[in-house]
Amino acid sequence: MIQRTSTCHSWTKHLMMIDSVLRTVALKDITPLVGTRIMPVCRICKQNYPQAQFITGNGPRYQVCSRCGVENGLSDPDDTPQFYSDEILNARLSLYTRRHLPWVSVLVGWFLFLSIGRGIELWSGLFFVVLAISSLVVPVLHFMGATRFQAELSRITP
Repeated sequence: MIQRTSTCHSWTKHLMMIDSVLRTVALKDITPLVGTRIMPVCRICKQNYPQAQFITGNGPRYQVCSRCGVENGLSDPDDTPQFYSDEILNARLSLYTRRHLPWVSVLVGWFLFLSIGRGIELWSGLFFVVLAISSLVVPVLHFMGATRFQAELSRITP
């Protein structure tokens, strides 16, 4: 396949050309992490969303998510039922906060205990007992509340 000529330069040039062709072919074989059929990309904000989050239409409305469509005046908020209102966003934020606040509290508590809490005579022992008990209880409560969380999330999600 490689034709050798009398000069070394032309042989190297052919080898480099074949090497670059092999690299190009190898890069084309890599599949994307998220298939564009399953999760299309918004043309404006370049984010992946499920197909239900896109507004319908041709021209400037094609492949535009509902948030960008409302912000850019391409559709009315009434035409996009999947667009989250402020009440829905606040309810979802409150739900996720209630779900993950015990984990954050335990992590902050351990950080405070390990950094400054060990030097206090009476309080360091009490602080350690509370952290140890909460470190055992929080995962159990998190696991037990999973179905209630999913039910409330599905109730809130439009």
